[in-house]
Amino acid sequence: MDSYCARIGYSGPREPTLAVLQAIVEGHTAAIPFENLDVLAQRSIRLDLRSLREKLVRHRRGGYCYEHNLLLLDVLLGLSFQAVGLLARVRLGVPTGVVTPRSHMLLRIDLDEGPHIADVGFGMALTAPLRLTADIEQTTPNETFRLIPVGGEYDLQAKFGDTWGDLYRLSLQEQMSTDYEAANWYTSTHPNSLFVRNLIASRPGPHRRHTLFNNKFTIRHGDGKIERRTLKGTKEFGDVLGHYFAINFPDAADIKTIAAVAEDRAANPDIFDRSGAPLEEPKSVD
Repeated sequence: MDSYCARIGYSGPREPTLAVLQAIVEGHTAAIPFENLDVLAQRSIRLDLRSLREKLVRHRRGGYCYEHNLLLLDVLLGLSFQAVGLLARVRLGVPTGVVTPRSHMLLRIDLDEGPHIADVGFGMALTAPLRLTADIEQTTPNETFRLIPVGGEYDLQAKFGDTWGDLYRLSLQEQMSTDYEAANWYTSTHPNSLFVRNLIASRPGPHRRHTLFNNKFTIRHGDGKIERRTLKGTKEFGDVLGHYFAINFPDAADIKTIAAVAEDRAANPDIFDRSGAPLEEPKSVD
């Protein structure tokens, strides 16, 4: 717990309150990036707690939803929060009518103020927990969100300018560790998985988000301003991943491999979502 709190820059109280949850979520999303670099390096994504602590805390790496949210779940349970894991169907960037599998993990936390959801492992991570209440706008340090009830489930939507867009459809059914192991195996190994086919990294900052999809680097500011760069070569990838995403590689061969994959995907676009349906454009994290 001490190492995790140091990793996210948290030094406050350790009690199961909304204020503590808010501070931990904000610190986690700012410090630990969303990234799939080990998938591209063809390393196994291990979900046991020892491996998660070793990778995300000790070695100061990032990961994707199962890694982030299982680590956060372990921390919250250690602080006596009432928390469980859920699953959702990703809708961001998915054509209308395509049904995706329940492959995204998030958390439900029951507090004195009522149930909340937390999700530090989405490409557009929630930088604050949200009340599990339908049809109200909820602001975070970055975007505004709302939950729309749909047949016993909820669509999580984010506000982009004046437009609401779907992120995912979440079920309130508690999930077991075996559910995440199966989903993780598909996400990290299936040839049509978004994460197998593309380099993806994301990290929020104060009033902005940094995203990398293959060789396209974007800084999206809270005032609507967007900066874009196309990366080329091992040095540029290494510099951007280190400076903007706080990802440093002990093995220089890793960044060389990842840069080559990203440039190849950009030159030969063949983008699929988790269902295998082609996407119109890579909207999953940008």
